[in-house]
Amino acid sequence: MMTALATVSAVNAQGNRFDVELSCEQQTSCSGCASQKSCGTGIVSKAVGAKSLHWHLLTSKTVKVGQVVEIGLPEKHLLQSAAIVYLVPLFSLIIGALVSNWFIAPAFGLGEGAIILLSGLSIGLGIYIAKQLSRHIEQRSSQQVTLLRILGEPIS
Repeated sequence: MMTALATVSAVNAQGNRFDVELSCEQQTSCSGCASQKSCGTGIVSKAVGAKSLHWHLLTSKTVKVGQVVEIGLPEKHLLQSAAIVYLVPLFSLIIGALVSNWFIAPAFGLGEGAIILLSGLSIGLGIYIAKQLSRHIEQRSSQQVTLLRILGEPIS
């Protein structure tokens, strides 16, 4: 189980339980890296800026808005999502290139430009499919967030 620190954004009482909305800024390891100024990933992370993630969880512990809490996230869903996001577009590119090279280009007398174009279209389709599949995994993983401990008020 992965852990993260999150801030309580909202608390709604539901009987003896609380529906807690959490927010957390996505962090990269680029700030501690020595080569962040010459690395492409460091430059892109600075340009894009911080991304805020949001979760909901049900708990019986009393929390207040503004408190910092430690949450646990299931690793299984993170690994599944990463595999889908990286592998589905890659496999769709390979399959699109093979199908267009072996079947479509010879059938219509097309050249390499058409094969490249069809391969690009297949990777676009793969990205769309990966986005849809990872959205479902993200929704399931957001429902499995657990409250590990309450750390207290943030330092201003």
